[in-house]
Amino acid sequence: MNKSGAHTVTEFIILGFTGSWEIRILLFSLFLIIYILTMMGNGAIMCAVRWDQRLHTPMYILLGNFAFLEFWYINTTVPSILENLLSETKTISFAGCFLQFYFFSSLGTTEIYFLCIMAYDRYLAICRPLHYPTIMTLKHCCILMSVCWVLGFTGFFLSTIQLSQLSFCGSNIIDHIICDRDALMNLSCVPAPATEILFYILSSLMIFFPILYILGSYILLLRSVLQVPSAAGRRKAFSTCGSHLAIVCLFFGSLVIMYVTPKSENSGEGQKIISLLYLVVTPCLNPLIYSLRNKEMKAALRKVMGIASE
Repeated sequence: MNKSGAHTVTEFIILGFTGSWEIRILLFSLFLIIYILTMMGNGAIMCAVRWDQRLHTPMYILLGNFAFLEFWYINTTVPSILENLLSETKTISFAGCFLQFYFFSSLGTTEIYFLCIMAYDRYLAICRPLHYPTIMTLKHCCILMSVCWVLGFTGFFLSTIQLSQLSFCGSNIIDHIICDRDALMNLSCVPAPATEILFYILSSLMIFFPILYILGSYILLLRSVLQVPSAAGRRKAFSTCGSHLAIVCLFFGSLVIMYVTPKSENSGEGQKIISLLYLVVTPCLNPLIYSLRNKEMKAALRKVMGIASE
């Protein structure tokens, strides 16, 4: 895949987190606990939506698909991060590196779109409750989810191929915890400004337009909440919206720092730590914030666990 006449890179070394063996074991234990909790949370949501007939509504099917997405999103990166912490070689094949980049980027983009339709769903439910059943039908919900998956997995297809065609003929050491865009482009022997501009434009469009849409939806939602006569109802709605917005800001804020700001401002160990926010932290918090605080979801989980224990 390398058109250069120089030495062709066949594998990469992901440097990951450096430090003593004790520090790496500590990080491994921490990330493993978070990984297990994330898998359990999303798995429980998928099971509840699958087996409880009361949750076969657009909102819960959307949450179940979001849990399915998070399940695979965290599996594209965290297992390799865990392996890297214990490994001495830290190698990944050329093809494996770009496959990881493609699936991690595609699933991350799909998550951005899912957050948009979840904000849209909440807007309809609170701001237009009388029209919600006719607008957010099961068919409409499935179409929206399908569009998210298709757009997410087509957006980075050609750009990933273009990135893999760069000339990698020098160092093969990736100073990051995963195979990511900037880390790979830094290893190219020949400058590729066109590819860099393409990724910058893609990243900017995929981050700024969705976050503006989500923030706009929640502004309209909060305006409706202020008109709720019950103080307890307002507090509950503000609590829910506040937690949602906190996760959205954490997720999108880390993406902006990583993919939109200049490279010189987020390099080295700081880049690895920021990456953990959207690779590890938000996938762990999303099930708790979006689903497990919901009364109907908790009742369904108790029912599923009761069936499983019989």
